[in-house]
Amino acid sequence: MKTTFIFRATCIILALAAPLITLAQTNTPAGSTTSGGIFNGTKDYKTFSIGVNGGLLAPVSPTGGSNDFTKWKASAGYGAYVKWQILHALGIRADYIGGKLKGDNTKELGNGKMPNRPIESFETSLKWSAALSAVVNVATINWLYKQNFVQIYVSAGGGLAGYSPKITPANGTEKEYKPNGSIKELIIPVGAGLKFKLSDMVNLDLGYTIHFLDGDNLDGFNYGPNHDKYSYGYAGLEFSLGPTHKPQLTWNNPAKVMYDDLAAQKAALQTELESSRSANARLSADVDKLLKDSDGDGVSDFFDKCPGTAQGTKVDGGGCDLPKDTTPRVTKVVQQITEDDRRLVREAIQNLEFETGKASIKPRSYPSLDRVAELLNTKGFSLKLAGHTDNVGTDAKNMVLSKDRAESVKQYLVSKGANPSRIEATGYGETQPIASNKTAAGRQKNRRVEFTLY
Repeated sequence: MKTTFIFRATCIILALAAPLITLAQTNTPAGSTTSGGIFNGTKDYKTFSIGVNGGLLAPVSPTGGSNDFTKWKASAGYGAYVKWQILHALGIRADYIGGKLKGDNTKELGNGKMPNRPIESFETSLKWSAALSAVVNVATINWLYKQNFVQIYVSAGGGLAGYSPKITPANGTEKEYKPNGSIKELIIPVGAGLKFKLSDMVNLDLGYTIHFLDGDNLDGFNYGPNHDKYSYGYAGLEFSLGPTHKPQLTWNNPAKVMYDDLAAQKAALQTELESSRSANARLSADVDKLLKDSDGDGVSDFFDKCPGTAQGTKVDGGGCDLPKDTTPRVTKVVQQITEDDRRLVREAIQNLEFETGKASIKPRSYPSLDRVAELLNTKGFSLKLAGHTDNVGTDAKNMVLSKDRAESVKQYLVSKGANPSRIEATGYGETQPIASNKTAAGRQKNRRVEFTLY
């Protein structure tokens, strides 16, 4: 049999639509919704849709063997479906189709003769055709254009068809092929189509589906070894269900979404980098300002109260000249420490007493300390004061108390004219006992300030 009208019409539609594929994909309509994210499931997309369509039904197929009648007639058909888009490229569609199928033997055979068959014509009422099919979008990932607005799809599935054929025998009257009811048979629908995105809610759907039946009853005439089949070429509208701000999953281009995500990340990193560069520039300027020392006196210009100091001049923390020491330098004779000197210091240690738990020196210790101050002034000796305590109280408090007591002795000696730069006061707390802290006598010995001349 020659190529059918439906097959020719489908080929023409696909050929005419081919130039539109490039045109539609290179232009993004204003106001279109933004694609959802990837690797987040389908929550960002609309996945359900319904469709209605109308077209032509014919008891013929471009493939699958010959037909029982030499001439088929195209009749009006109608259909509807519900589709669930599972993945970008895969959906599940439940279809319903109804209409009429017609054919007769008025067309000559290939040898030019009229067919001699007992059945002259038939008319079948396709009451319903229900099928569940997998729909695969071809080339969902588009590396040429960011937006998809035209797609080609193929489908295949299985279902049931309920129909009632009427046949007209040669030289007879029309009658029911099965007088007592409709025929139900398994069908295998295989199809292809072209879909255009009209808006975020509506798609134009052009398709062609061949239905292979598991029987030879569709036309009421069993002729030849092949089972019956019928085709449905249609045009219709598909309406997506869900919030208007969500895009349709079927039109989503993962390559475009990934590109947009990477571009957004790049822009965010670029902004962060520029911000970091600005902050670093400000920080560098502040550091340079703090470190700049125009006169080279060791004090930065930011803190220098006396800029322009001469090179090599000694300055204080504010960058100003230190006062000149005009005191005549007197060469002192180094004195030797005698046994009398050591005895005098030992007496001061033995007579030194403090208020209990305090750093206050008792007045009866003053005379011996006065003699030590006079010794330091006369002979120019240096003195190291080491404060110690017993273990009564906490370590921290004892350390502070020992230091305070040594400082009290130093302050007293300085008040009597001793040179403070030649006196060193240090506290050791309870770390260096000279007697046991378990007895009162031992703790008394440990509460001391040691004097060391040098």
